[in-house]
Amino acid sequence: MLIKLTTNKSVSDTANALQTAVQANHFGVMQVHNLKDTMTKKGVEFTRECQIFEVCQPQQAKKVLDENMSVSTALPCRISIYEEDGKTVMATLKPTTLLAMFNTPQLAGVAQEVEDTIVKIMNEAAASD
Repeated sequence: MLIKLTTNKSVSDTANALQTAVQANHFGVMQVHNLKDTMTKKGVEFTRECQIFEVCQPQQAKKVLDENMSVSTALPCRISIYEEDGKTVMATLKPTTLLAMFNTPQLAGVAQEVEDTIVKIMNEAAASD
C-alpha cells in the first residue's frame, strides 16, 4: 500500500530534487505543505522536518474523474518527505491500491501508469547528484 524509499540527501535537497523530477516527468506540483512550519504557526511544537507535495498529471486526473468523481477524494497524489532514523524518507500511497478502493477496474491501467511515473519521480529525486 505504501511506496517508501530513503536517500542520504537532506529534506530540503530532496524537496528541490523532487520539484525538478516532477516537472521533468510532465506532472505538476499543486501545493507543498511544510508540516513543521504549519504546526509551529498553530502553536504546536513539532521539530521534525516534513514536506508534503501534492502532485498531479492533469490528463490522467481527467480520465479518472470522468469515470468516477468520488476518486476526487483521493486526488491529488501526495509524496511526503520526512526525517526518520537519521535518513530522509520519501513515501506515497500506491495509486493502484487507492483506486482499487473505488471499484473501477477499468481505471487500473491509468492507476498503474501514474504509479510507475511517481516511482520514477521519487527515484530521480533520491538519486545522488
